[in-house]
Amino acid sequence: MLPGYLAHDAERWVDDPPRDPGRSPFARDRARVVHASGLRRLGAKTQVVHPWSDDFVRNRLTHSLEVAQVGRELGRALGCDPDVVETACLAHDLGHPPFGHNGERALDEVAAGIGGFEGNAQTLRMLTRLEPKVFAPDGRSVGLNLTRASLDAATKYPWFATDSYAARGKYGAYADDADVFAWLRQGAPHRARCIEAQVMDWADDVAYSVHDLEDGLQGGRIDFRALADADEVAQVARVACDAYAPGSDPAAVAAALGRLTALPEWPASCDGSRRDLAALKRLTSALIGRFCLAAERATRAQAGDGPLTRYACDLHVPDPTVLEVAALKAVAATYVMRAEGRAASLERQRTVLAEIAAAWLERPELLARSAQEDWAASADDAARTRVVVDAVASLTDTSAIQISASLRGSEPQK
Repeated sequence: MLPGYLAHDAERWVDDPPRDPGRSPFARDRARVVHASGLRRLGAKTQVVHPWSDDFVRNRLTHSLEVAQVGRELGRALGCDPDVVETACLAHDLGHPPFGHNGERALDEVAAGIGGFEGNAQTLRMLTRLEPKVFAPDGRSVGLNLTRASLDAATKYPWFATDSYAARGKYGAYADDADVFAWLRQGAPHRARCIEAQVMDWADDVAYSVHDLEDGLQGGRIDFRALADADEVAQVARVACDAYAPGSDPAAVAAALGRLTALPEWPASCDGSRRDLAALKRLTSALIGRFCLAAERATRAQAGDGPLTRYACDLHVPDPTVLEVAALKAVAATYVMRAEGRAASLERQRTVLAEIAAAWLERPELLARSAQEDWAASADDAARTRVVVDAVASLTDTSAIQISASLRGSEPQK
């Protein structure tokens, strides 16, 4: 292990001796996530628009791979173990259901009486229970049985839904998973996030903001010329202040977007030519470098030299950089996610998931065998509902549409 990590950090919930003692425990964690079935399923789950909408658009898997690359390099620069950071980045979206955040809202309604649904809490459940790999001596599945450091790094919101700290509905664990949550948080300051989790979170923000912009520009959903119009910029700034930078001054957000559009790498157009597509790639590289270097320099200015691991310090991101990322997120939100005509599609997606959940609650024999085993072991209706929610969350967009159509006896409609 690299300096800054202890034997405590490399412990696993269940004893699990390595087959190859020459590999670090954190490298084993990364390999387990890479080979997980949940990671493969992300290839057919929505990032911003449907995975089948064109050949270029990103899905949850490609997004996770890009987050992992950004996070690994930033973590390495700060002295974090790169495998810990990359494992967290690869795993961070494993709990997302079909249809992205819209699917989260649908399953949160289904699970309203049992503590709700949240993609980050579902990620912990995937890593420690649902993903098949390791079993405890008493027969319980313990998921991938990752090390404490990797699980902690993958926990973006280290608190429960009932915690007053669960702002904006975000939390990292269900009450059902309190035992493993307590184990992975042993020795951690209350509510604090390790620096590896903060690097993962910032890498997610950077990749999300930059690559959603790229998808929107390349796909013609975002027009470069619109971002030169004062009224359009003001609208983007309002979206940013509403959704991504609450309490910020819209003028400051507009200025942040202006700094980005003034960069020499910012193209004048994107007509689909190879030269324009290359220019778009130069822009994404420049933006990622800008945002990561700003965080690295600000963190080093606060914490000094040497390896920065676990709870040695916090990641520092300058406020102007935070606003620049928020502005880019708002561009994608304004022109892609909030575009006209999406309301009916979003409602249809929520209906699909609600119908599947209702059908499986009524007819559990339709569940996959692994879920039927969990159903049989459930002590009450709440536990059985959670089994169904777990099963629906594991579906891809495509499989959810197909299952819904088969329940209705109709043809799948995307």
